[in-house]
Amino acid sequence: MDRPKHPLILASASPQRRVLLRKLGVPFRIIPSGVAENLREKDPRRLVVALARKKAVAVARKRPGALVLGADTIVWRAGRVIVKPKDDADSLRILRFLNGRKHWVYTGTALAWNGGRSVLSGAAASAVYARRLSEGDLARLAGKHGDKAGGYAIQDRKDPFITRVAGDRDNVIGLPLRLVRALMRRYATGRKK
Repeated sequence: MDRPKHPLILASASPQRRVLLRKLGVPFRIIPSGVAENLREKDPRRLVVALARKKAVAVARKRPGALVLGADTIVWRAGRVIVKPKDDADSLRILRFLNGRKHWVYTGTALAWNGGRSVLSGAAASAVYARRLSEGDLARLAGKHGDKAGGYAIQDRKDPFITRVAGDRDNVIGLPLRLVRALMRRYATGRKK
């Protein structure tokens, strides 16, 4: 992938996003946005795009000469948005809700530059199938991945919860590289659509 015209900043402290972004071979810095994640929007695709844009723009305003990548990931099932668990009890509640069921993972990504006045964004969705686990297995898993939407981590080989992903696996981990590449190409060629 070609180097962007501006230095790239990842507006996230996520170690998973850092690992995934390195696969593009583009140098970047990390400046977490610190933006509060407002959940008023109920449509999962619009929600993740709005949050990704908010994060990218917040950092781009502070670094007007940079290209900023923002991202946000949620889990969605039965009309409910599921984010990171608040604590171990919340993690167990979430895992019970997802246990043995298909759900969706949405990640919004946004590129902002010109101090946040120019933004490209999009969203990716993947269907995820959870294995039915016993109450004891759920209790052991609860809290293990409290920093992740849905309370599980498909990148952890010892995490027995997910059986299959239909769609991009890196989207479920937190950064859909195919979408990021497409946004970077649009940015590099100056295409707004």
